Amino acid sequence: MEYRIGVISGDGIGPEIVAEAKKVLDKIGEKYQHRFHYTEILMGGCSIDAVGVPLTEEAIAAAKASDAVLMGSIGGNTATSPWYKLAPELRPEAGLLKLRKELNLFANLRPAYLYEELKEACPLREDIIGDGFDMMIMRELTGGLYFGERKTEMVDGVMTAVDTLVYNENEIRRIAKRAFDIAKKRRKKVTSVDKANVLDSSRLWRKVVEEVAADYPEVSCEHMLVDNCAMQLVKDPGQFDVILTENMFGDILSDEASMVTGSIGMLSSASLNDTKFGLYEPSGGSAPDIAGLGVANPIATILSAAMMLRFSFDLDKEADAIEAAVKQVLKEGYRTIDIMPRGDLGTGAANASVTQVGTAEMGDLIAERI
Repeated sequence: MEYRIGVISGDGIGPEIVAEAKKVLDKIGEKYQHRFHYTEILMGGCSIDAVGVPLTEEAIAAAKASDAVLMGSIGGNTATSPWYKLAPELRPEAGLLKLRKELNLFANLRPAYLYEELKEACPLREDIIGDGFDMMIMRELTGGLYFGERKTEMVDGVMTAVDTLVYNENEIRRIAKRAFDIAKKRRKKVTSVDKANVLDSSRLWRKVVEEVAADYPEVSCEHMLVDNCAMQLVKDPGQFDVILTENMFGDILSDEASMVTGSIGMLSSASLNDTKFGLYEPSGGSAPDIAGLGVANPIATILSAAMMLRFSFDLDKEADAIEAAVKQVLKEGYRTIDIMPRGDLGTGAANASVTQVGTAEMGDLIAERI
């Protein structure tokens, strides 16, 4: 089979980690007789540098012409990068928000799974970790505070900023259905996270989720306030199966969940629309401080490519092969610096069973084990 993949390498470590994901995909193509055709798409700071805007209409068209899009990371250091002296609508992240909206990518899936081999990298106590955890965070991606009307103006002589949080019942219902459909294939539990004790948008969220839950009697549904959920993620992460939540809450909670796994460099993600089309990216940022050093962890991007094979191309066997290769490499003791045991940071010598490797070597190791 042949597949067209739009590739947004982006900024910072983006090009490095995307290169390793493509390396693994090419190995899959070689073994399973598939051909992946890559189209490079500019977005983010690199697009600003090249054409003055973070996302062009040509880039949107190229993404729409692809079967799926694989992305690295965009943006830079907000304190020092000249990109952040521009108007908000011209900054790197504005391109990503626009692309999500243009492609109707309303469902963001972020799995957080603790590998047995990485328990030592988890910051939680062993008695809290227990037998590990395996959760899927389902984040609504095209509504809420990030897409509401905003303005900054003088009001009675005082500079005042306003951001608007808006959801309608249709937006809530479609993401809730996705969450319950996925829960049916997992452990059949949905935890819907909101702030219904304060926000009208959350009260509507809870009402619509309860209506959807009635259509899935085999799936249990509980509601949890976002502040409690943030606490429970570090108190007892094993209790969660599918976490369903709105845009901003999901943004924050998924980053928290990634660190509970040991490193944000391990957290893949998929953003899907109503069809098989999706955009696949690691959950971490562009990490400009380590760009070009060859130390970034490419595993999240490689696992995002596996999600692309599974959700957009229905290539479950091939996705399984990538995930098994990642587990095998970790089992053999290979680690990038972010997931090294704390006592071995920078050396890899204190623990003879653990070897520190760089970005490209990690990609090579995973590709070799497919």
